[in-house]
Amino acid sequence: MSSSPLAASQPDAAVPNNRSRIVFASFIGTAIEFYDFYVYATAAALVIGPVFFPHSSPTAQALSAFVTFGIAFIARPIGSFVFGHFGDRIGRKSTLVASLLVMGISTTLIGLVPGYDSIGGLAPVLLCMLRFGQGIGLGGEWGGAALLATENAPPGKRGWFGMFPQLGPSIGFLAANGLFFGLALSLSDEQFRSWGWRVPFLLSAVLVALGLYVRLKISETPAFQAAIERHERVRVPVATLLTQHSMPTLLGALAMVVCYTLFYISTVFSLSYGVSALHFTRESFLGMLCIAVVFMALATPLSAWAADRFGRRPVLIAGCLAAILSGFTMAPLLGSGSSGLVLLFLVIELFLMGVTFAPMGALLPELFPTAVRYTGAGVSYNLGGILGASVAPYIAQLLVARGGLAWVGGYVSVAAAISLLGVLCMRETRDHRLM
Repeated sequence: MSSSPLAASQPDAAVPNNRSRIVFASFIGTAIEFYDFYVYATAAALVIGPVFFPHSSPTAQALSAFVTFGIAFIARPIGSFVFGHFGDRIGRKSTLVASLLVMGISTTLIGLVPGYDSIGGLAPVLLCMLRFGQGIGLGGEWGGAALLATENAPPGKRGWFGMFPQLGPSIGFLAANGLFFGLALSLSDEQFRSWGWRVPFLLSAVLVALGLYVRLKISETPAFQAAIERHERVRVPVATLLTQHSMPTLLGALAMVVCYTLFYISTVFSLSYGVSALHFTRESFLGMLCIAVVFMALATPLSAWAADRFGRRPVLIAGCLAAILSGFTMAPLLGSGSSGLVLLFLVIELFLMGVTFAPMGALLPELFPTAVRYTGAGVSYNLGGILGASVAPYIAQLLVARGGLAWVGGYVSVAAAISLLGVLCMRETRDHRLM
C-alpha cells in the first residue's frame, strides 16, 4: 500500500538534499502568509472599524474591528486540525500548497468587499467569513513550514533551520506595514479610507503566485517518506494526538502565549492607541513599527543559534523572564507620548518576541512523533494564538479604558508568566530525533 506514494516521490529524491531550496520554500511561504495576516491586523487598527461598522463611537468601532481580528484566531486551530490531518496522511508538500491558496484567496477577496455604506449589514458578514478563511489557511501553514525546515535539517542544526519559517513573520510584517506606510505618505485620509487600504490585500494575489511556484518545486521530507516505509501513518491523526499526546500539545500552546501577546500588543493595540490616544500620525507610528520589527528579525537568528547551543528551554526561560519585566515598561515608555521612548518600548517588545519565537520552529515539531507531527505542531501553535492573540487587542482596549496602560502592561506580564510555567513543565527536546 505504501509503494505508490514512495514511487511517486522517487523522481524528486534529490530535492530534499538541496537545503537552500528547502530553506527558501519554508521561509517564503510563511512570509507571504504572515504578510496577508498582518495586512488585516494593520487595517483593523486603522480603517476596518469606520468602513465596515456603523457605530458613532470610535471606541465601539475599534472594538468591533478587533472582534473580527480575533475571528481568525478561532479559525486557526480548525485549520491546523484540517490541514494537519492531510499533512500527516498524504504529505507535507501538497498540504502546504493548499494552505497557501486558501489564505491568499481569502486575503485578496477582502480587498474587494464593499463597505457598510454600499451594501449595509452584508459587508461585515462577508468580512467575517473571509477573515475566518484567513485563519483556516494560516492554521495549516506554520506547522507544515516548520516541518519542511526541521525534517530536512542536518544533525544539531534543527534550531537554526527551524528559524527560517520564524523569519517569515518579520519580513511579512515589514512588507505589510511598509506598504501601508507608503500609502499613508502618498494618499490623503479620504483616499486611504476610500480605496487605498485595499491595495495591500489585492497585491496578495501576486505574492501567492510566487509562493506557489516555489512550493511546487520541492519534494516530500525524508521523515515523512520514512514513516510511509515503516507504515506508521495513523488513520485519524487528531484522535491520536488528543488521546496520546495531549500534554505536549497543551504545554506547547502555553509556551506560545508570550510570543503572540508581545507581538499583537506591541503592534495592533499600540498602533491603535498611538494614533487615537497619543495623536501620532499613521505614517509616523507605522515607521516606528518598521524600525522596531528589524530588531525582532535580528533577535530571531541569535535566539535560534542559542537554542542549538544551550537548548530550547534555557533560551525560552530567559526570554519569558525578560518579557515579564517588560510589562512594567509599558506605562512609562508607551504612555510618555515621546517618539524616542515609544520607539524604545516597541523595540524591547519586538526584540523579545524574536527571542521567544525563534526556538518554537524546532521545539514544537520535536514534541511529537512523525505520524502526528504536522497536526501536533500546528494545533499547539494555533491554540497558543487563541490564548495569546485572539483577544489580546480587545482585552487591552478594555483594560486601557478602565485602568490605563499599567493594566495592559500587567496583562503582558501575566501572559509571559503563563508561558514560563509551560516551558518549566517541558522536557528538553534539543537531542530528540525526528525520524
